[in-house]
Amino acid sequence: MQTLTIQKPDDFHLHLRDGAAMNSIVNYSAAQFSRAIVMPNLTPPIISVDMAMSYRKRILDSVDKNFNFEPLMTLYLTDDTSLSEIVNVSRNERVKAIKYYPAGATTNSENGVTDIKKVYSVFEAMTKYDIPLLIHGEVNDKDVDIYDREKVFIEKFLIPLANDFSDLRIVLEHISTRTAVDFILSASNKLAATITPQHLLLNRNDLYKDINNKDSFQPHNYCAPVVKDEKDRLAVLSAAISGNPKFFLGTDSAPHALSKKESNACLCPGVFSAYNALELYVEIFDKEDQLDKFEAFASFFGADFYGLERNSDKITLIKNAVDIPNALPYDNDKIVPMQAGKTCAWQLKR
Repeated sequence: MQTLTIQKPDDFHLHLRDGAAMNSIVNYSAAQFSRAIVMPNLTPPIISVDMAMSYRKRILDSVDKNFNFEPLMTLYLTDDTSLSEIVNVSRNERVKAIKYYPAGATTNSENGVTDIKKVYSVFEAMTKYDIPLLIHGEVNDKDVDIYDREKVFIEKFLIPLANDFSDLRIVLEHISTRTAVDFILSASNKLAATITPQHLLLNRNDLYKDINNKDSFQPHNYCAPVVKDEKDRLAVLSAAISGNPKFFLGTDSAPHALSKKESNACLCPGVFSAYNALELYVEIFDKEDQLDKFEAFASFFGADFYGLERNSDKITLIKNAVDIPNALPYDNDKIVPMQAGKTCAWQLKR
């Protein structure tokens, strides 16, 4: 039996929701990861340090005491984010970054930035205090093809932003295209990117599946940014296994109840990978014969970019096939994990 022991990794992009929904899923992440950058797109959004600290307490109250899990908090950037709030972030070691959502681009992003120029003064303050900017890199323009929205955002907004604020640390989240990979490779060391399991495993054909000889949309594979073509998937995969420190693990696990995911009235973007994300990543690296690169991708590069000490705890995975359940409890509903009903070749040693 093959085993892999590594320093315990971190998840640098995680959605935990709140309340009973969070209680249902937070310990999946706490069992696998030492720390997680927690997204602020709640309702209402987390727009202040006080709100972030209150949310952090609710998270910790929900975590099983057997797990040593640290939520790293973020604030939700709006057109009205004040410079004084940026100062507050700089003084609080628990809040690690500011998240930029283009208004309307994804789940609970209605309060996001409507015009990037409106928040340039905030970027100046973030540069001064060395606070990272985390970006959902898609335009919210219905005239732009859904498969081109990341590419257009990079060309129209991110390249000028990186030029205007060359000392600002920026993470382009959940990259999904060759364009994103090439941009990060060509940019300065102030820019990095997170990579999800869905953008490593899936391409746009996986949004559809032949069931009883009928094409059927697969809502549990639908996310934002949407998975792209096979050439894009291979480019993102190549970046992940490259050993380049600009690319590191961020699941973007985004839970939605089964009833909402499968409702015609709610096209909810988000893949729930937290159930066994680490095992899925290891399976991917193993298939590419790059297991020796996995520890750095999962446990070193993200921590280094954020200026965090690397974790000292160890975690072990075993190569032993396990079935992924079709559904799990979620609040008063159910939730479908990524690759539900399939088999994963690796499992976490409990």
